[in-house]
Amino acid sequence: MRKVFCIGELLIDFVAENQGSNLSRAQQFTRKAGGAPANVAAAISKLGGQSAFIGCVGEDPFGTFLQHTLESQGADTRYLQRSSTFTTMAFVSIAEDGERDFVFSRGADRELKYLPSVKEDFKGNLIHLGAATALLGGPLEAAYNHYFFDALTCGAFISFDPNFRQDLWKNREADFVKKCTPFIEKANLCKFSLEEAQLLSGAEDTMEACNLLHQKGVEIIVVTLGKDGTLLSMGERKTVVPSIPVKAVDTTGAGDAFIGCLLQQLARTDNPLQVGQDFDALASMVRVANAAGALTTTGFGAIESLPDRQQLQQALA
Repeated sequence: MRKVFCIGELLIDFVAENQGSNLSRAQQFTRKAGGAPANVAAAISKLGGQSAFIGCVGEDPFGTFLQHTLESQGADTRYLQRSSTFTTMAFVSIAEDGERDFVFSRGADRELKYLPSVKEDFKGNLIHLGAATALLGGPLEAAYNHYFFDALTCGAFISFDPNFRQDLWKNREADFVKKCTPFIEKANLCKFSLEEAQLLSGAEDTMEACNLLHQKGVEIIVVTLGKDGTLLSMGERKTVVPSIPVKAVDTTGAGDAFIGCLLQQLARTDNPLQVGQDFDALASMVRVANAAGALTTTGFGAIESLPDRQQLQQALA
């Protein structure tokens, strides 16, 4: 089985549960492990796949908590770095419908250093790049770009998720689009929310957005549509794969569970680089991944709510 390397941020989510979508009114917060690429690594391992996380946390109790959390899910943390800078935090409000708002206090995630020796481990495996904080400059962005180049030169399967966060890119959306473009051009698979697909393509219509994004170079596009399922686009062939009905209480990590489950399935194929030749097989994988994403919304906190193989099989049945 191939390993999936997940690169990006690992942080503390301080979550205000059921206190509305306005953080200024929240009074109680619960500590949760967070960070989109870390959630993906945990999702893969929890479903029986092999994952490794590349990122940086602080040399503080929060950093230790995050490392232990990933390890408890079975993710490989040998590439996790520790910094004297305090661990990055995000404050998250969750409304009654499960929708979220974010405010970030950045710290150690930006201190990730590039290690050339990791390239050898990329060969024959899959690389997932989550960009929530990775394109904001500093050592993290430099390391992120190095690892992206390594993945390209060793022929790894590359997955990209822009993880757009309005709080981080306010009034700088054009810069975000520019920095994401090289990844869209070279990735084998891109996962977008509807908002991200519209922002990065410049088109309001979802089908047109996919066509424009394909023109940039990416072969396989999945656009998550919440309870309505996922749009799978591979050039001229497109379909909306339905999800399963659930009562959502927290949508945090749903997209990460989805892409983690999809990558875990791709890692089990004979050759992930050829999966784009079988639309129907990929649609079946997306159906399974939709269920993983939906189940994650039924509990608070991303990693705690990720389904294992038994829960996923029961939901699909």
